[in-house]
Amino acid sequence: MIHFALAALLVATVYGCGTPTYRPVLSRVVGGVDARPNSWPWQISLQVARGDNWFHTCGGTFIDQRWVMTAAHCINKKNTYRVALGKQVLSANEAGSEFVAVEKTFRHEKFSMIFAANGYDIALVKLTESVVLNDKIELGCIPAPGAVLPNNYSCYITGWGLLKAGGTVSDILQQALLPVVDYDTCSLPDWWGRIVKHSMVCAGGDGLVSGCNGDSGGPLNCQNAGGIWEVHGIVSFGSSNCSHKKKPTVFTRVSAYNDWITEAGGDHGCSVDHELGAGFEVLVFEHWL
Repeated sequence: MIHFALAALLVATVYGCGTPTYRPVLSRVVGGVDARPNSWPWQISLQVARGDNWFHTCGGTFIDQRWVMTAAHCINKKNTYRVALGKQVLSANEAGSEFVAVEKTFRHEKFSMIFAANGYDIALVKLTESVVLNDKIELGCIPAPGAVLPNNYSCYITGWGLLKAGGTVSDILQQALLPVVDYDTCSLPDWWGRIVKHSMVCAGGDGLVSGCNGDSGGPLNCQNAGGIWEVHGIVSFGSSNCSHKKKPTVFTRVSAYNDWITEAGGDHGCSVDHELGAGFEVLVFEHWL
């Protein structure tokens, strides 16, 4: 047991977090593109059982060898889930990928589906077993508490969501450049207005590219000054037609919940210690599943 624990610690030390073995190819073209295989090794597919089959329902971030971070609205206690790690093409039998059953799920206690725009759209998923890290499965970094990125900071959304509203789910992991929209801009009356909160982060809003159904729970990946990728957001909601000018994708701001992640996970064995209104148009929006 001691030798196994030491080996696991050495693997975690070698791979660290936010430093993919296969570096992503950062495209600035409009719209999503196929991601380089295994270049976002903390991206997971949260899958739900339907009879004898499994279906992708949400994205998520692998943050500890037994823990995944996703959106609270992705979790329904009635469902049976598993997590797919190391995936690029969902339908393919890929070397190095793993499917791990879910032991428990923990939604933020203040989250409400009825008042979803109030925030708290974050959940932790505990796996039934510890996952060994390798060059295809690595940990995502949690940003420092309270970290807020400046306007127009370059970040990337990743996921297997719909390629457009009413379209089909992508079988291949997609990535897209989504610049950050600061709170002062995103909360303007002709943007998201009072719907957006300080505990959220907006990104995109050009009307051309955004998150969509199936991207929920997935990460907003932002590279820090040291070259390490940090997960600053969890896909929460957006406009009902996905892409709409001045209606950027809205993410749960991870740095607003560092204490909750530590406390909720700590109570159940998670050890994440790495670097972590009136007067405006109300556009129908939805939490994407």
